[in-house]
Amino acid sequence: MTRAGNVAGVTEANQDSVGAGAARATRDGGEAPRHGGARAVAAARAHDVSTMFTLSGGHVFPLYDGAVKADPPMRLIDVRHEQTAVFAAEATARLTRRPGLAVLTAGPGVTNGISAITTAHFNGSAVVVLADRAPDYRWGSGSLQEIDHPLLLAPVTKRAWTEHRADQVSAAVGEAFRIAATAHQGPVFLDFSLEALFGEAAMPPAAPGQPHRPASTMAPSAPAPDPADVDVIAGLLARRQPPGAGARVRCVARRGGDRRPGGGRRSCRCP
Repeated sequence: MTRAGNVAGVTEANQDSVGAGAARATRDGGEAPRHGGARAVAAARAHDVSTMFTLSGGHVFPLYDGAVKADPPMRLIDVRHEQTAVFAAEATARLTRRPGLAVLTAGPGVTNGISAITTAHFNGSAVVVLADRAPDYRWGSGSLQEIDHPLLLAPVTKRAWTEHRADQVSAAVGEAFRIAATAHQGPVFLDFSLEALFGEAAMPPAAPGQPHRPASTMAPSAPAPDPADVDVIAGLLARRQPPGAGARVRCVARRGGDRRPGGGRRSCRCP
């Protein structure tokens, strides 16, 4: 069967393999393989992410599927514009001091979010933006919303790259959150080829009695400031005076057409 170069084609091929994968896992006594979206959500959850902001798009359906089927489910908020999704993720990051998560669909979905990503860049906000792109096996053939996103996002993110393998999705998402949360904080962009996000890969074995939960790669928090240094800074701020306080500035105004003695200049003293 020839696969179509779009989301439906990859979805159809993926569904055909689900039953076989689950059957093999049951027979072997292991856990059924999970698609890239479920693995990405599990990796985000390891970084204490509880909410996904997005505008629904077919390329990123596995991420939604992973969110609603997670245990417990990840809160999914569908907004009206991709900028809103990224702005909401940035607000969450600044209020909770943990990276925020936005999910954008391919092509115009990503480009619609660039202004908000740029804002997070200049604000130094830890935001992770996940997206999907056209399949690798048809890259360059004009597939639906095909565009090389990282080239556009690189100037306004700490890092922008594509993951092409389903078995590396967890590691890539963990790396994205680690980079975003490491000082100096900022947005990170990561997209996946369609095969990586819809494709399945077995989860690594978990310890007996423990659920599958990817290890967090988030960098440790910066050390707290020395209380003595804080007291010194507070004292300096308390004693500071507003710029120009107590000073009187001599200004000279020239009024065209109003000739006065002294060459048309009028002197005044301004507070």
